[in-house]
Amino acid sequence: MIDVRDLCENPEVYRASQRARGADPSVVDSIIAAEAARKSGISAYESLRAAQNAYGKKVAAAKGHEKQALLAEVKELAARVKSASAAADAAAAEQDELVRALPNLVSDGVPEGGEDDYIVVKTVGTPREFPDFEPRDHLEIGELIGAIDMERGAKVSGSRFYFLRGVGARLEMALLQMAMDQAIAAGFVPMITPTLVRPETMAGTGFDVQHDAEIYRLAEDDLYLVGTSEVSLAGYHGDEILDLSDPLRYAGWSSCYRREAGSHGKDTRGIIRVHQFNKVEMFVYTTIEQAAAEHERLLAWEEEMLAKVELPYRVIDTAAGDLGMSAARKFDCEAWVPTQGKYRELTSTSNCSTFQARRLNIRERVSAADGGKGGTRAVATLNGTLATTRWIVAILEHHQNADGSVTVPAALRPYLGGLEVLPVL
Repeated sequence: MIDVRDLCENPEVYRASQRARGADPSVVDSIIAAEAARKSGISAYESLRAAQNAYGKKVAAAKGHEKQALLAEVKELAARVKSASAAADAAAAEQDELVRALPNLVSDGVPEGGEDDYIVVKTVGTPREFPDFEPRDHLEIGELIGAIDMERGAKVSGSRFYFLRGVGARLEMALLQMAMDQAIAAGFVPMITPTLVRPETMAGTGFDVQHDAEIYRLAEDDLYLVGTSEVSLAGYHGDEILDLSDPLRYAGWSSCYRREAGSHGKDTRGIIRVHQFNKVEMFVYTTIEQAAAEHERLLAWEEEMLAKVELPYRVIDTAAGDLGMSAARKFDCEAWVPTQGKYRELTSTSNCSTFQARRLNIRERVSAADGGKGGTRAVATLNGTLATTRWIVAILEHHQNADGSVTVPAALRPYLGGLEVLPVL
């Protein structure tokens, strides 16, 4: 969540952020009003509580009719104290609800607008042309080499489920292991993360557990299936005070689950948009001052992975209205998909500033010797994807051969026992 004190001191900054997202800026004024009501309610309660304590001494010293009169006044005052306490609690609850619904403050320089208002930061490589044969899409290739079975996936689990088999399963495991090895070499701690989390962890990461149709919920257990290991890794240090003399970097390997509720009729062919997939996710805890530089490092590590699988791609600076709840800034890496004739997102990295840490109560100590007042403050969190199942789409299509076989990128070959070509069966 955002810093309410900062919002009250700099409301126009938050109104501008809301406008950039295409969201309602008046919520900022509602939060300011709720904060005033909260403070007023607390002040009224404390004043009445002080009066109540003073009456206690008067009653103890009084006798006879005077004592009876005072006791009646005490009873009335107790009711007023209870009412004031309830009013203060209600004001605090209203403020909390408003604050938790407010998305993160957008970073300076983020383009305004929605999904189509991104800025292309760079383009790397050249989309492959196919002068000698008509390229096949990833599903046709996957079926020819025995890598993807959508029909049996649907038979077993329903639409948007699939089996990766044979070289398809091996290719995904090779891709994720290469990603994990790269992360370890960069100093990340490898993690196998829970895929079921409590509602407070899901909400703390910035997901709306009450209204987000993307999230699978196990009602009987009040647990949620994660759509990314970012959720589990964000909750890992919940309610803790961290030593961030160096960033804490984790690489989570997990299965991920998404309803794809808003994608009816979109990408129904193949494994571009599915309900279950696997992913290696980078997650970092760092200081507020280091967050922007760490964001650049995460993007560089993602680009390093894309170079290893020899894919042409572009990097976009995502527009404010397409950021999602937690991100202050997000860069997407989109690879060229030949049969679609366009770039498609393979990976992204987000700087969530202190938004998630405030919700999850994750702090660091601030030394008075560093010019601060001492005490603690919220940390910054960032995330970025190193590899996921969707990468197989671009790999198969970009590296396909005329007969339907697929040339394995050189960096992946050691992870496939030296296999240079995925052959047609």
